[in-house]
Order: sequence, then C-alpha cells, then structure tokens
Amino acid sequence: MSSLALLVVAGVVFRKAGAALVWYDEVASILLVWLTYYGACLAALDRAHIGFPKLVGKLKGTSLLAVLIIRETVVIAFFGLVAWAGWRVLLILDGTYLVSLGWVPAQVTQSVIPIGAILFILSEVCATAVLFRSRSSERSDR
Repeated sequence: MSSLALLVVAGVVFRKAGAALVWYDEVASILLVWLTYYGACLAALDRAHIGFPKLVGKLKGTSLLAVLIIRETVVIAFFGLVAWAGWRVLLILDGTYLVSLGWVPAQVTQSVIPIGAILFILSEVCATAVLFRSRSSERSDR
C-alpha cells in the first residue's frame, strides 16, 4: 500500500513539474490489483472476508458444521476456478510484455490471479481449522 501511495504521489509531482512518467499509470494499476488480491487473502486468514461472521457466531452444533462445510465448499470451488482461469490467462500471455515497460513480462503482473486464488484457498482452510479448534476447545471446557 505504501509503494502504491508513493508511486501515485510521485506521478502527480512529476506531472505537475511537466515531466509525466509514462509508466506510472500502468504500474499503479498493477499495484492496486496486487493489493486487492493479497489484501483479500489476508482478510480471509482473519475470517474478515466473505464469511457472514455474525451468522456463524450465532450457530451451534450441527447447523454450524453444515453451514461451514457448505460455505467452505463454495468458496474453495470458486477460488479453485479462479486459479484455473488465472493459469489459463498466464498461458495466453506467454511472450507478451507491458505497454509502457516493454521489458516486464505480462505473465509476471498477471500471476497475481492464480497465486492470489491459491493463497485465498489456503487462508480459508487455515482459518476454518482455527475456528473448528476454538469451537471444540469451547465444548471441552464446558
């Protein structure tokens, strides 16, 4: 986030000085996409993303287990599809480069799609395991 903010400020300063950076818009867009994908993974790890935490917090027993299994199945299937589609995009982009930075392969910039999807799946699995452990320890304390 810091690099994106610094880049945007630098782009504005250079543009005001009459020496606009030709590559700044493209790189800022890429950084924003990376921030979105990797930020979503971090949010998933903290169970702060697509989780209906208030609903899940109120459920108990088999209803909680059923909702979590359905939720995790849908989320993992969706991000599995995103990872597969992202991999296909990388294959299509083989040999292409950024417009403003002709030495940067487009595959590097677009790799965030499959990598982010796989990280999201891993985050979901880890967060769900922690949730199940905490719920089972609550039951054993009673």
